[in-house]
Amino acid sequence: MKPESGKHKGLPLGLAAASVALAGVLLTGCGSSADSGKTVIEIVQYKPEAADYFEALEEEFNATHDDIELKISSPNDANTILKTRFIREDYPDIIGIGGDINYSYYVDAGILADVSDYEGLADINEGYLEILENLEFVPVDGTYGVPYVANAAGILYNVDMFEEYDWEIPTDWEELIALCEEISEEGILPFYFGYKDTWTCLAPWNAMAVSLSDADVTKQVNRGETTFTEEYRETAEKYLELLQYGESGPFAYGYNDACTAFARGQSAMYMIGSYAAPQILSVNPDMNLGSFVLPANDDAESNTLNSGIDLMFCITEACENKEAAYEVLDFLMENENIQQYIDDQTAIPCKNGDFTLSPILDGMADYIESGNMTDFQDHYYPSEMSVDAMLQTFLIEQDVDAFLADFDTDWQRYNRDIIRMVQDYEASQE
Repeated sequence: MKPESGKHKGLPLGLAAASVALAGVLLTGCGSSADSGKTVIEIVQYKPEAADYFEALEEEFNATHDDIELKISSPNDANTILKTRFIREDYPDIIGIGGDINYSYYVDAGILADVSDYEGLADINEGYLEILENLEFVPVDGTYGVPYVANAAGILYNVDMFEEYDWEIPTDWEELIALCEEISEEGILPFYFGYKDTWTCLAPWNAMAVSLSDADVTKQVNRGETTFTEEYRETAEKYLELLQYGESGPFAYGYNDACTAFARGQSAMYMIGSYAAPQILSVNPDMNLGSFVLPANDDAESNTLNSGIDLMFCITEACENKEAAYEVLDFLMENENIQQYIDDQTAIPCKNGDFTLSPILDGMADYIESGNMTDFQDHYYPSEMSVDAMLQTFLIEQDVDAFLADFDTDWQRYNRDIIRMVQDYEASQE
């Protein structure tokens, strides 16, 4: 059992939600009975691209359950809406969020309920439960989320183009650079980046950093054991090196532009996550799309797949009927429902079982099956730090030393409360 750290509800973490006191959570309840006498369970989930899937699930659940009415909303910018609702003490019963720093904030603020007694956790891949634990600022007793699906980030590639030119999948950094040169010699663009949308700058950064840095590098920095200048230099240098193999003026084109260009054969590869596959295939449904792990390391055996929890379900402390919420979770966790989500969103199940993954992920299958996966580094970055914008600026200015120095300075600025919490915790353990 992990040591109990307690909650830090008054901690100024840059999130309005973090200021919500647990007492306020307990005073406000959802899941109240409707006029029909049914228990209402409300879910707010943050994947608007999956709205049709959840609308169909809501309809099916309500048609097959007499005592519970399920309401699911899939708004744009759900995290902002949730934070606003938390301030007003207007809590959904269940929230569907990603495994990122927002989850860390919500756990620390006491907004989420401990679901350790949920029997469905026994079916979840242990690796994803470990990812949840690692997201906690300091160890906290209990489990506060049920991982649903994950994604994988690396390199998507045009299979037909690779077969036509007899290009081989690279397994280390030297082979990747050699491949880019080979593709360029054919007059073809190796990558399309689409860095106008700053968040796209994070995709290759994450996929490289997981192989070149320790998984807990941010926690090491918080403990004062190292610096990003030391830990991120190789990642920064290789990240910048790849820029020459992309489109001219990558900051003039966004995510949709990159997906469209890649789908139309204007580049051989695209460094992005599996979540981009539906967008790409909407442009070219007949595209033969494949994937492989971004081989950032000089040693092929040291590479790891960048994979994290793309969607999990958390019950709020305010939920008045946890038993009904668990019944909803049971329904969501049914294999056929998870398989439908996998098919719709090219996702990876967090639940153990006999699921059929998209053939697009075949190139990553060995990493998935062996559990050689590492969470996204940016899941530990505070949103206020705007690392995506920092990366874009770095790619424009191309000054490695300045970028790393700014990263260290901004980290101390935006994480000072977390750093203090971590160091206090470490001192208490000593």
